[in-house]
Amino acid sequence: MANKSILVVGGGISGITAAVEAAEVGYEVFLVEKNSYLGGKVAQINEYFPKLCPPNCGLEINFQRIKKNPKIRVITLAEVENISGQEGNFDVTIKIKPRYVADNCTGCGKCAEVCPVERANDFNFGLDKTKAAYLAHPFAFPMKYVIDDTACTGASCGKCVEACEVKAIDLGMKAKTMNLNVGAIIWATGWDSYPIEKLSNYGSGTVTNAISNIMMERLAALTGPTNGKIVRPSDGKEPKNIAFVQCAGSRDENHQKACSSVCCMASLKQITYVKKQYPDAKVTIYYMDIRAMGKYEDFYNKVQEYDITMIKGKPSEIKEDPETKDVIVLAENQLTQEITELKYDMVVLATGMAPATATAQVPAAAAYDVDGFLVNSPEAPGIYGAGCVAKPGDVASSVQSATGAVIKAIQSTVRG
Repeated sequence: MANKSILVVGGGISGITAAVEAAEVGYEVFLVEKNSYLGGKVAQINEYFPKLCPPNCGLEINFQRIKKNPKIRVITLAEVENISGQEGNFDVTIKIKPRYVADNCTGCGKCAEVCPVERANDFNFGLDKTKAAYLAHPFAFPMKYVIDDTACTGASCGKCVEACEVKAIDLGMKAKTMNLNVGAIIWATGWDSYPIEKLSNYGSGTVTNAISNIMMERLAALTGPTNGKIVRPSDGKEPKNIAFVQCAGSRDENHQKACSSVCCMASLKQITYVKKQYPDAKVTIYYMDIRAMGKYEDFYNKVQEYDITMIKGKPSEIKEDPETKDVIVLAENQLTQEITELKYDMVVLATGMAPATATAQVPAAAAYDVDGFLVNSPEAPGIYGAGCVAKPGDVASSVQSATGAVIKAIQSTVRG
């Protein structure tokens, strides 16, 4: 008899898509996410390209589909520890971290109001802080607070327990283990921004005002650390001269060989953020080539109307002026063969997509390419990669990838 249950690992746009599409054709779905909320990187983006609309509306539609479908069970703060068995009959062990907040949480926020301890806000990449009792972001799903046990002082404080009118806080919660039997697995753990720390010629993360492109998204977001105001992290000043550096850690044999396919468009989109806030700001792009395929060519041409400076060349070095914290970029302009050393208020590094499997592989037999992207292998039938863990791409291509993975997963449950 077919095992009509599917495990989806990763609650970003690919995982959410896979979960709702599998459930809506009758399959029982377990959606496992390591964070306290669903949405992944899409929840951190300010706007999609090329329409430049916010992502929360699209996410909310899918959250409503999840809420209305009893066949989907969402398990947050959870990670898959072990997978055994074969196609059609997988035994899975899941470790669930304590939230310290029960399901009856109303999201009122009184626990955060009285909490005396602060922590770096990982949702905003450490650009601001939250209390130890916090909601990941204003549109978090599930809309439940969570307590960071690495920052919380525990029962010795207990102010959050006293403040919670519905008695939802339990500082004695323990980690749990959950065992599942499923017919197929969709691995959709997404991507991470390639670590700036690995880019030694770009300062290894020590150049304060050289930030990643995903950090730029949070600076531009109204829900971000600066309420949407793009400013220098070092001193909060408005940047009047800003540079975008493409292929930071990608298309590089010393880092990632793959082109991440979306970085050029992301930078072009972020130029619109800058120009809307600072129309007179000077903007420069350092590039190898601009990859704006198909319909995106029009967006590229539109952005060029902002009169941006384009330097064809990959910077050899990025360093910091110790007095002003300005960013100094050294590069060769391949068109003019001129060596340039220019100073900027701020630099945005288009760090590529590193698959989550580059650091956290599937705990089962699986195959990967040279950059760590998950490859669907005949040797591991029943386990399928979806979204950016399998191939770099934008939201639309990730959704398509998830749909394809669902079809393969359903076939595996039938064969098993």
